[in-house]
This record gives sequence, structure tokens and C-alpha cells, in this order.
Amino acid sequence: MNDDAPQVVAADSSAVTPAHPAGAVEVVISRLLQVGVVTSMLLVAGGTVVSFAHHPDYLTDPPALARLTRPGAAFPHTLADVARGVRAGRGRAMVTVGLLLLIATPVVRVAVSVVAFALERDARYVVITTVVLGLLFLSFFLGTVER
Repeated sequence: MNDDAPQVVAADSSAVTPAHPAGAVEVVISRLLQVGVVTSMLLVAGGTVVSFAHHPDYLTDPPALARLTRPGAAFPHTLADVARGVRAGRGRAMVTVGLLLLIATPVVRVAVSVVAFALERDARYVVITTVVLGLLFLSFFLGTVER
């Protein structure tokens, strides 16, 4: 081998898989957020395409589009309605799943943080993050949906 030839140095593998557990948690959380947002976006876009494919009049008939976009439009309001709509191939239900996933993504991030802090034995942050998670769940249960 020629000593004057440039040497290829392997990239630092710690950037991909950090040696410190906290770094690994950051990577997991980062991937979780990326996958959640991208999947949500794909579901919303796919559901929109399905809605317009099933109802091409939305593109040419302004009153039909107005019925779709008005407050209280016939989007599914319960998880059972969403499940039935997805099984039936309804675009509105697919959009709803995408939006629910978008809402759930940061909540799951907080839950993963609780576990990570517990594994690090950081009691202060376990308590703080658990309170945040509890407040998130409380807001979901106390919130109302306008129909």
C-alpha cells in the first residue's frame, strides 16, 4: 500500500449509536418523533386523496367542498367510528387516524421520557415528567368535542 495515498477513516460510530445511555434515549426519542410525524402526514395525505377519489365532485362543486370543510362535517367522532371508517376505506377516517397519531406522538415521547428517567434513577425528573404526562391525559379526558 502506498504511504502517500490518503487514508480513509471510518466515521465515528458514536454519532449513530452513542455509548452513553442518555444519548441512546435521545436517538430513540428523535426517531419516535420523526416516524410519528411522517406517518401522520402520510395518513392525512392518503386520506385526503381517498376522499377526493371517492368524491370527485369536491374538485368541481364548491357547495360539496363546503359541506366537507364546514364545522361539524361528518368526520368520525369516536374511536369506533374511526375504526369502522378505516375498514370501509373512508378517507375522512384515515385523515382522523393521521391527526390522532400526530396528537399521540408527543404524548408517547413524554411517556418514553418517564421510562428513560426511571432507568437513569433520576427521581426528580421522573416525578416532573409523570406530572406532565398526567396533565396531558387529564386534558384529553376533560376536553370536549363540538359537534
